Amino acid sequence: MREISLNWNPSSPLLFEATGPNDIKLSLDSPVSSGGEGRGFSPKVLLMLAVGGCTGMDVISMLRKMRQEVTDYQLEVKGWERTEHPKKFDRIVVEHVLTGRNLNQESVARAVKLSHEKYCGVSASLEGSVEIEMTYRLVEAAEEAKREEKVGGD
Repeated sequence: MREISLNWNPSSPLLFEATGPNDIKLSLDSPVSSGGEGRGFSPKVLLMLAVGGCTGMDVISMLRKMRQEVTDYQLEVKGWERTEHPKKFDRIVVEHVLTGRNLNQESVARAVKLSHEKYCGVSASLEGSVEIEMTYRLVEAAEEAKREEKVGGD
């Protein structure tokens, strides 16, 4: 069993403060347009972050075991939600953008697929309710270094 606590902060209309394992704190709030003050993450943004974080941790762990030299890793997460209530997500797309040296495309594809189909508990929890699509893009580290050199050079 996992347990967390959320406490409403009465100084704000919708601000909640969460305390998780190891006393890690996180603020949740709604944007001003929805009656909040925008002082924290919205619950839907946290759901998107959870999907991205879960699969990202799986993928980087597997790629390390596969001895892939990843030098940078970003996840771009996009979510499409219904316009009517409840405004649930219908679709979430996660793009894994991996930078490294001589990354093996088959290894990356396998790690992304295994995370999505077998290991990511967040994706699995949403299965049947939200369409989740995983994509990936590889960037050669040498290309990245050349781009940085051109930006910083005369």
